[in-house]
Amino acid sequence: MLDMRRLRLLHELHLRGTLAAVAEALRYSPSSVSQQLALLERETGVELLQKSGRRVLLTPQGELLARRAGRLLDELELAESELAASLDEVTGTVRVAVFQSAAHAVIPPALARVARDVPDLRVEIVEREPDIGLFEVSARDFDLVIAEQYPGHTRVLRPELDREHLLTDVIRLAAPPEGPWRVDSLADAADLPWVLEPRGTASRTWSLQTCRAAGFEPDVRFETADLVAHMRLIRSGAAVGFLPDLVWAGGPADVALIELDGSPHREVFSSARRSSAARPGVLAVRAALRDTVAGFTA
Repeated sequence: MLDMRRLRLLHELHLRGTLAAVAEALRYSPSSVSQQLALLERETGVELLQKSGRRVLLTPQGELLARRAGRLLDELELAESELAASLDEVTGTVRVAVFQSAAHAVIPPALARVARDVPDLRVEIVEREPDIGLFEVSARDFDLVIAEQYPGHTRVLRPELDREHLLTDVIRLAAPPEGPWRVDSLADAADLPWVLEPRGTASRTWSLQTCRAAGFEPDVRFETADLVAHMRLIRSGAAVGFLPDLVWAGGPADVALIELDGSPHREVFSSARRSSAARPGVLAVRAALRDTVAGFTA
């Protein structure tokens, strides 16, 4: 019978691409991963790996077995979820990946709800960019991710993950609340200094496309992923920028907000592996998230 731990290593190699990445994710040494996969080859009697320069690639047979190993891991998770659901108490640990503005606005009140409703459940939070978080949930590094979807942004399809809508987050042009500029429309900001998120992010891509559609290239003076820094730069009069409503968490804004044509918005959602979405701990965290965002518009 094939060893499930070795099958998981093969599946991890299929997901992550290198022995070093597998070793780092599972806290093994690369040599240990290589040795275990060599043992799996001997167990199967089939060549599963092949060298390609300094890398190791899966053979067609290795790909086939890695996909099957993924389905076996899903079945194990389903069994664990059913066992957990048969118990009277919600316990264990739920690891959540979350993007920055949701970490500020959603997570603190949601954790308070979890502590009140399921006090024996441990929740661990790590900040991640949405695309990275989605991959890491797929790879079983996390149980749940809170992610964002900007208009027109496409990403890798992950059919193994579900998707639960949390809120529709309107995006507006933000300007200083008073002087030195008068900004009544996006066109008024064409010659002003801007703060945007880093290059390569979905937010940055959307922002550039929006400015270019209005006929100008933004003068980006400040670049940071920290939306709290965006707010402070804008409030101080150093820049203008785009801010989603979530940064105010249902409270009053302290900058001037200008509506954009078409009322663009991003979707905030959570995703879990379908094989573990019914775990009581995951269900409890999602219920707390839903209650929290409902309070923003109540």
